[in-house]
Amino acid sequence: MRLPQSSSRRLSVSSFFILIITLLTFCVSPSFGAQTQLQFSPASLKFGWVTIGQSETQLITLTNTGQTSVTVSAITAGDAEFSVSGLTLPLVIAAAQTVSVNVTFSPTQKGWSRGTITFTNNSSNPNLGLTVVGTGVTSESVSAAPTNLSFGQVGVGSSATLPVVVTNTASWKVTLSGIQVTGSGYSASGPNLPVVLNPGQSVSVNVAFAPQSAGASGGSVLMSGTGLNVPLAGTGTNSTTGQLSVSPTTMNFGSVDVGSSTTLPANLVASGGSVTISSASSSSSQYSIAGASFPMTVNAGQSVAVNVVFAPTANGTATGTLTFNSNASTAKTTEAVTGTAITPPYTVSLSWTGSSSSVVGYNVYRGTTAGSYSKINSALDANTSYSDSTVTSGVTYYYAATAVNSSGEESSYSTPVQVAVP
Repeated sequence: MRLPQSSSRRLSVSSFFILIITLLTFCVSPSFGAQTQLQFSPASLKFGWVTIGQSETQLITLTNTGQTSVTVSAITAGDAEFSVSGLTLPLVIAAAQTVSVNVTFSPTQKGWSRGTITFTNNSSNPNLGLTVVGTGVTSESVSAAPTNLSFGQVGVGSSATLPVVVTNTASWKVTLSGIQVTGSGYSASGPNLPVVLNPGQSVSVNVAFAPQSAGASGGSVLMSGTGLNVPLAGTGTNSTTGQLSVSPTTMNFGSVDVGSSTTLPANLVASGGSVTISSASSSSSQYSIAGASFPMTVNAGQSVAVNVVFAPTANGTATGTLTFNSNASTAKTTEAVTGTAITPPYTVSLSWTGSSSSVVGYNVYRGTTAGSYSKINSALDANTSYSDSTVTSGVTYYYAATAVNSSGEESSYSTPVQVAVP
């Protein structure tokens, strides 16, 4: 009996052809690992924790790595809490050219946000996307001073270092578990981690910028465990002439009482060569520089801290510009300063020994010269104390009291008391 012929040979041939077709298809498929002509640095952005109603801005660079120019025609953000500034569209980026872009995170609600900012262009990747993430919070448990670091111009092959002080502003312990640095040329050093910060405790982290090539560079330092993020910015230069920068570039003192003062630190950074600062000046008499004597020499790659004092003399917002004159490539280096002066609400508390006679109450009198008074209580005060909250800062007052009996007869003034309101 003959068995039916096997069809295994036919199946084998079919499999062979399928294998050849598969291989041919693989060979002619495009390479998915090819570099795009436009590239971001950093490749993505993490904003950490940002208080609702406030904002944080980071710098990225967009580089054309190709041989032909590229036109960016539109920029769209997938999440309204992220925005882009610093570019005018349409933007033509020549071959090997780099442009700087500011990306801002402005949270409007609590929680984590993730979005993609799309740069529409005419390159091989027409919809280039930048991934951005951030978290909106009602309050931050730690603060950074300064809130961002600007290294200015640093010579290629050299480096500059700036400190940032991290402070626990919460009423509970905070653990700083790690430091994540992004951006070309940036690095950070500091305490051995993890570090537990008690309420009010601070720790210093040193951030260095050592550019490997000329051009702008953005980055950030993210403090793991706290959500704190510190934006970084610097520019590499091939110039051998010393450069001088000041950090932060804008200093905000917040609200300060008229008649008092607040001091904040500023860092003067030399890069590409030593810089001698010959003098410094302020455009506003309410701002001054303390703790520095000129001329002052800052060695290349080093920084010197100076104290800036805000001593307001009148209510309202006060702005100014600090100017540092030096032999750097840019002769004048400036720092913007701003603050709000407020008149603190003072209260004068008075008390006296009661009359030995039978009285129904007391009147309180006030004047700016002894012996010339006006009554300041609207009704008889049955107590032997009085609080005056209508005083003005910087004025000296004289107070006196009188006693009134049931017949309405009023005694003479008591011995006056002099009070100087700060």
